[in-house]
Amino acid sequence: MSRETSLAKNTFIMTIGTVLPKVSYLITLPIVTAKLTKAEYGTYDLITTMVSLFLPVASLQIQAAAFRFLIDCKEDKKETNRIITNVVVFVTITSLIALAILYFALFRISSVIRILICVYFFTDILLRTLVQIVRGLSNPVLYSLCTSVQPVVNMLLVVILVYFIDGGLEGALVAMTIATVVSLAIVLIRGKIFAGIDLKLLSKGTLRELIGYAWPMIPNSLSLWLLRYSDRLVLLSYIGINANAIYSAANQIPSIYSLANSAFTQAWQENASISLKEEDAAEYYGNMFDNILRILSGILAMLIAVTPILFLFLIQGDYHEAYCQMPILLMAMFFSSISSFLGGIYVAHKKTKNVGVTTIIAAVLNLLIDLTMVGRLGIYAASISTLVAYLFLSIYRMRNVRKFQEIKYRYGNICGCVAVLVGMCVLSWFNYFYLNILNFLFGTIFAIYINKELIKKTFALLKGRIQKKS
Repeated sequence: MSRETSLAKNTFIMTIGTVLPKVSYLITLPIVTAKLTKAEYGTYDLITTMVSLFLPVASLQIQAAAFRFLIDCKEDKKETNRIITNVVVFVTITSLIALAILYFALFRISSVIRILICVYFFTDILLRTLVQIVRGLSNPVLYSLCTSVQPVVNMLLVVILVYFIDGGLEGALVAMTIATVVSLAIVLIRGKIFAGIDLKLLSKGTLRELIGYAWPMIPNSLSLWLLRYSDRLVLLSYIGINANAIYSAANQIPSIYSLANSAFTQAWQENASISLKEEDAAEYYGNMFDNILRILSGILAMLIAVTPILFLFLIQGDYHEAYCQMPILLMAMFFSSISSFLGGIYVAHKKTKNVGVTTIIAAVLNLLIDLTMVGRLGIYAASISTLVAYLFLSIYRMRNVRKFQEIKYRYGNICGCVAVLVGMCVLSWFNYFYLNILNFLFGTIFAIYINKELIKKTFALLKGRIQKKS
């Protein structure tokens, strides 16, 4: 199987594990908002948000090291078991210590809720660690299965425990915990994790190497969180809850683009790491960058073209101001996707410090623009700061990555695609009927034209398989 085919296959598999959680969340959201009190829902939302902050601190991001190091040694069973053993034991111990501290820190909350939170956090940290081990062992099917089972089971249990039984916040937490345990059991059994754990293989040297790779990812994770949520915190503080609601609505359609890219990013990290050892790595990375640029540009052109239609169906109520933010946020997600692709090359070279530094700078830049411009530009400050931060991140990484990996950019293609997308965003921003029709026609033609070779190859591949079967 070629590298490109393998990447496409893994991206498709990862997409399943990325889309299902989003769909399940959309189904669960109206139930919990209807059945929980505002105080309960506020606590519930805080818990789900805290997971993304608590995980890197409790685990020191060692699960990221597990994924990267297992790719290099998956043919060596003893070394594979050594990494799995050290990662699982380390995460178990550090998580228990962190959760003991968390339990006493949440003294204002009832003991039952605190226990449920700690149990959920512990099982969730273990699950996230083990699925990264599965990824490192090149088992994307099991990875997607586990990441899909958890939200689906949670959705079903929320319907039973929150909607029918009216279990409130306790019911919602029990649902999340049981769903996580079910997914955890699947990865332990199907992934045969227990078979890889041998306490005799515990090693300070191995742990030191893993943590040395992983710890720079902690500020990277926290900076990513800041990059995604600081806009809303600033709007909430300076303008009010209505502005935050508008900005949140404006992010819904751009998040569709971001969701599709996240599946590719996970598949690309593995592909980039494996291809690093190939003689033609520099040429391959350059060709992949050009191909991804075309694909991302084509997808975004089509999304911009249908944004007026999607907005009418997905966003209800008086959110006209939200529509005006979308073209800016769509371009921001485009540059975010470019920076994520380059981030995969950093991961392949184990340059985690570079990843952390670049993300921190982008997060600080985003926050500074928010704070200095929100008084003058209002909600636009949040959208523009996000665009500028991701634009900076993509340009900086394009230059910085060449310090350790040769890669050729076709600057004419990059500038051409960006110019077309910016032009479409401007037309979309006006939201006039005839301009929207023009945008739709132009976006469709542009997406097909720049990806015509890929489309031809896809049809040829499908035709060949059909003929082979017949």
